[in-house]
Amino acid sequence: MFNRSAAVTRTYRLLCSHDSRHLARRVSTAANAVSDGTSAASDGTSTPLDGASAIEKAVTRSGKRRHLIFNNRNGPSLQHFLAQPQREPGAAANAAEPDEVPYMAVSDWGQGRKYYVEVYGCQMNVSDTEILMAVLNKAGYLRTMDAADADVVFLMTCAIREKAEDRIWSRLAQLKAQRTKTRPERAPMVGVLGCMAERLKERLLEADKLVDVVCGPDAYRSLPRLLSLRAMSADGVANVMLSADETYADITPVRLDANRISVHLSVMRGCNNMCSFCIVPFTRGTERSRDIDSIVEEVRVLSQQGIREVTLLGQNVNSYRDTSQSGAFETQGYGADLSRGFSTIYRRKEGGRRFAELLHRVAQVDPEMRVRFTSPHPKDFPDELLYVIRDNPNVCRNIHLPLQSGSTSCLERMRRGYSREAFLDLVLHIRKVIPDVTFSTDVIAGFCGETEAEHADTVGVMREVGFDMAFMFAYSMRERTHAHRKFQDDVPADAKARRLQEIIDTFHVTARKRNQRFVGTQGLVLYEGLTKRHARPFGSDDHGHKVFLNGSVLADLKPGDYVRVFIDSATSASLSATAIKKTTLSAYYQQFPQPEFGVA
Repeated sequence: MFNRSAAVTRTYRLLCSHDSRHLARRVSTAANAVSDGTSAASDGTSTPLDGASAIEKAVTRSGKRRHLIFNNRNGPSLQHFLAQPQREPGAAANAAEPDEVPYMAVSDWGQGRKYYVEVYGCQMNVSDTEILMAVLNKAGYLRTMDAADADVVFLMTCAIREKAEDRIWSRLAQLKAQRTKTRPERAPMVGVLGCMAERLKERLLEADKLVDVVCGPDAYRSLPRLLSLRAMSADGVANVMLSADETYADITPVRLDANRISVHLSVMRGCNNMCSFCIVPFTRGTERSRDIDSIVEEVRVLSQQGIREVTLLGQNVNSYRDTSQSGAFETQGYGADLSRGFSTIYRRKEGGRRFAELLHRVAQVDPEMRVRFTSPHPKDFPDELLYVIRDNPNVCRNIHLPLQSGSTSCLERMRRGYSREAFLDLVLHIRKVIPDVTFSTDVIAGFCGETEAEHADTVGVMREVGFDMAFMFAYSMRERTHAHRKFQDDVPADAKARRLQEIIDTFHVTARKRNQRFVGTQGLVLYEGLTKRHARPFGSDDHGHKVFLNGSVLADLKPGDYVRVFIDSATSASLSATAIKKTTLSAYYQQFPQPEFGVA
């Protein structure tokens, strides 16, 4: 009978007993015996292993190429190979230390080598890239802005829709052509990171030598070691293990753009909602939150660095729940209730500091720093959270409220935990508490089984709510999701396209109409500089609109300044305004404490 623990122990001892020049070959050979379903006896013979017990994917084969893959479902645990020492209490935070490996020095391969990174997808990928850069820089790598000069090219990927993955496959093909034709003497490694890495690890490594290293969202600390493993052999290497507690709270991100005056700050990772259409719980894991002390301290540092706007970031950001022991913040215990009429398919945990408390603490750090948050779930908007938004002038009055569908029956198939009526009641309640609030949303056209009547319900909700911004997409089936297991993607492509266009048209009509209420009023804009395409002065207002600016006052402004403006005109997507006077956030809201329009 095959003993998994003994096999892993033998492999680990083998790794630790030889120098790193032979490491990759021996890892592949030892693990490959496990993958093939055999166990090497002391006399050199091989014993068949029980198929159910074999570690089937510790190493996979594609022709003569072998791949070492660490994941949660099979294969040796990464901890058997990467012996990471425990951090001492009080150890310096923000060290961005790569995982310590007793048999592999930090400078084995990365010292002085250059990396280039391309970011695709959501803001969480931007945040992850900045964490990744901190880890690589600490390991001796240098960032280059020119892919042709790189020793390693990374693609930070998205798996939320098929179109996003198609872009990555196309880019990988381009990189292969460059490696084999234009730079055969110094071909760079190619690494795929993020959600697509976790979802398609085997395919990526086996796809005609397109990829050398695959690293999932919770494994960035191990990336320098993965690169060293790959450099010492022809084997592809992957670490896509999901963690129950990794938040990267001790790492200070290296900003992609050091000159930006706004940043995204990750406060929690993962998602427990398990919506039937969504791949995120499978690529990002379960929810875990950073401790409040590390978040508030990072915001304080950002304020000292001159950052004027911070966006608190998470897959389900307003389900934040911190159970750590805080030296500065007592648990107030408020903001734990669900929105009225909403439910979850999982058992919610009690206790801890909730998002309302976090948002309040962050807002108190610097009254001149604007605070936003994304992406929330409608179920997690208790009154306490609404009061924090209402009572803190530096917390922006724009709320992202993902609708997905306006049909109760479709929402049930999506496992969203609310009805059409509950969503509309929440919108009315928020507008009652925060009269000048604006809403953005997400909408899916053509979900499994969607009828024309259900689509009409969605269009009807969009008209009734009047969203100020919207992200609208045709449904894309994702493997491993509940919908993939239970439903058929049975709405024809032409029907999806038509319904999506109707949703887009409805949004533009209602948004253009709603934005007219700003024309002729004054507002506060955070000046951001010039647009890249047309060098046009612009900024953003409290409600999430891009505002194009004109006026002589602009000559005295620099990015990060607040300016009082007069709104001249509006479209469905932006406002145009005349800059009146440079000001501060506090001074503006002392002079103009109330909105000039009522509840819409």
